[in-house]
Amino acid sequence: MKPLPKPDPKSLRRYETIADSLVEKSGAEKSKMFGMPTLKIHSKAFCGLFGSDMVFKLSGEEHKRALAYDGAKLFDPSDMNRPMKEWVVVPKKYSGKWESLAVEALKYVA
Repeated sequence: MKPLPKPDPKSLRRYETIADSLVEKSGAEKSKMFGMPTLKIHSKAFCGLFGSDMVFKLSGEEHKRALAYDGAKLFDPSDMNRPMKEWVVVPKKYSGKWESLAVEALKYVA
């Protein structure tokens, strides 16, 4: 497995803002998954920061919408062509959409 990509400061700040809000509002907890900052609810991961992009565990229409963003793709942390089918990487250029996607991911996992 190759090293975890480092986030740029703007993406990290955006993630932290979202994380702090969801921890306060929903009882989510900050954690790590594959070495990346991750949010969990009831010990289940629902989103995280992978490099300068965010990843979300989604299903149904939300999953389809997230994959439709230019540059979005299924999350493959091993980089060995074994994507996690429910997890979508959403590029940093869509950081304005990250919070609503995180809320949808939280609903799905909770």
